[in-house]
Amino acid sequence: MWFKNLALFRFTTPFTMPAEELEAHLAERRFRPCGRTDQMSAGWVPPTSQADASLAHVIGPFMMVTLKQEEKILPSAVVNEQVAERVAEIEVREGRKPGKRERSELRDHVVMELMPRAFSHSRRTHAYIDSERGWLVVDSASGRRTDDLTSLLRSTIGELPIAFPATEEQPSVVMTRWLADGEAPADITIEQECELRATDEEGGIVRCRRQDLAVPEIQQHLAAGKQAMRLALRWQDRLSFTLDDRLVVRRLRFLETVQERAGEIETDDAAQRFDADFAIMSLELAEFLPRLLELFGGERRQSV
Repeated sequence: MWFKNLALFRFTTPFTMPAEELEAHLAERRFRPCGRTDQMSAGWVPPTSQADASLAHVIGPFMMVTLKQEEKILPSAVVNEQVAERVAEIEVREGRKPGKRERSELRDHVVMELMPRAFSHSRRTHAYIDSERGWLVVDSASGRRTDDLTSLLRSTIGELPIAFPATEEQPSVVMTRWLADGEAPADITIEQECELRATDEEGGIVRCRRQDLAVPEIQQHLAAGKQAMRLALRWQDRLSFTLDDRLVVRRLRFLETVQERAGEIETDDAAQRFDADFAIMSLELAEFLPRLLELFGGERRQSV
C-alpha cells in the first residue's frame, strides 16, 4: 500500500474521534453497487482486499479509509442515436417536429431504458488521517476525486474541519528561486522536469521533461518572468516526486532506502504485508510533511 499522489489537508481543530466511532459512521455509508437504474454509487469499503475487514484501518495514530465509486458508462453517441430514431418516428407518425422540452424528455426515457444494460466502471481512492500530527492525506492528484472523498467523509462523520496547508512563502516563488540560483536546500535534489508559466493570464507555458534545468534556455525563461509552477524533486534519496504550486505531490515514489526497510519484513500474508507497508509509508510521510512546509518558510495557519 504505497500512495502515488498526495493531496494534503491540515485539521484546523484536533481530530479526536475514536476509531470505533469512525468505523460505525463509515458502516452507515458502506458502498453498495449501482442498482439497475442508478447512474452512480459511492461509499466506503475496507482499505485491504478482505471484504470483511474494518472500514477504518488503524495502525498507531494513522487511520486509513477508502472510497469506492461506481459509475455506469453510457456513451452519448448511443443515447443520441436512440433519441434521433424516436424523433424521426414522431415526425413520420404525427407530422411534426418535437420541441426542445419533448426532446429532453425523450433523452431521459432513453437513458432510463439503457441504464440497466450499461457497463460500469469503478475506482477506489485511499486516504489516511494522522490524528497525532493533524493531517488528512488523500492518494489523489485529481481535484474532483479529492473533493468526492472529503465531501463524503464530511457528510459521513458530521464535520471535517480541514484546510489546505498554507506556507509563509509561495511554493512557486521558492521553486523559481531554486532554479534561478541553481541550488536547493541540502536535503533536496532538483530533478529533470519542470513547468514554467508566465504570471499574466495570456502568458506562455514551458514544460520540460528529461532536461537539464541548468541550461541557459531555462534561465532565459526565468529572466523573462516565468515562474516554476511544477518541479520534480528528490528528498534525502528517500522520496522522489513532482511538486506543484499548491503543494500537491504527484508521481510519488518511495526510493530504495525505504523499500529496503519494507523488504526486511518478510511475510506471505497479504494482511501483514499491507500493515507493514502502511506503517512504513505513513511514518516516512510523518517525517517528510513537516519538512515540506519548512522548505517554504514554515506553516501559516488559515481557516477553511
